[in-house]
Amino acid sequence: MRVAAAAPGGHQRDDGRGHRVERPGDLASAIDAAAETLIAVLDSAASRHQVPPTQLRVLMLISGRQETNVNGLAELLDVVPSSASRLCDRLEATGLLRRVADPRDRREVRLVPTAAALTLLRELAERRQRAVQAVLDRMPPRMQHDLLLSLLAFGRAATQTVPEQQSDQAVQTA
Repeated sequence: MRVAAAAPGGHQRDDGRGHRVERPGDLASAIDAAAETLIAVLDSAASRHQVPPTQLRVLMLISGRQETNVNGLAELLDVVPSSASRLCDRLEATGLLRRVADPRDRREVRLVPTAAALTLLRELAERRQRAVQAVLDRMPPRMQHDLLLSLLAFGRAATQTVPEQQSDQAVQTA
C-alpha cells in the first residue's frame, strides 16, 4: 500500500478499511462553505413567503415545542421577553399564532401555531426539499450516496458525548 505524504495543513487517518487517507486541512472550511450554500438554497425556497425569516423561525420553534411560552421563546431566540412578545403580537395579528391559557395553570400562556401556520410550514418544508433535490439531481448517484453516508456520520459524531479531557494540571499531579 502506498501512503502519500500529508499535504500542508492536512492529516492522514485510517479509513476503517486499513487504508491511509488524506483529510484536507481545510475540511472544516469546505463544510462551512457547503453549509452557507445549503442555507442559500433553503432561503431561496422560503423567499416566496410574505412571512419574514425571524417569524418563520418562531413558528418552527413553537410548532415543535407544545409547552412554549413567551419567556421560553425568548430564551430559544436569545432575546429579551419583550422582543419575543412583539414577534408574537405580529404573528397573532396575521393569524399564524394563538396565545392560549395553559389548562394546568391558567396564569401561564402558551404559544400555539394556527392551522394556517402549520400549512405554511408544511408547504415551506416541501419547497425546501424540492430545492435541495434539484441540487442533488445535478450530482452523480454515487456522490449522492457518499454524501448521505457522510451526513449521517457527521450527525452521529455531532451528537456524541465528548468525554471530558483531563486538564494539564490534573495530568501533572497524577
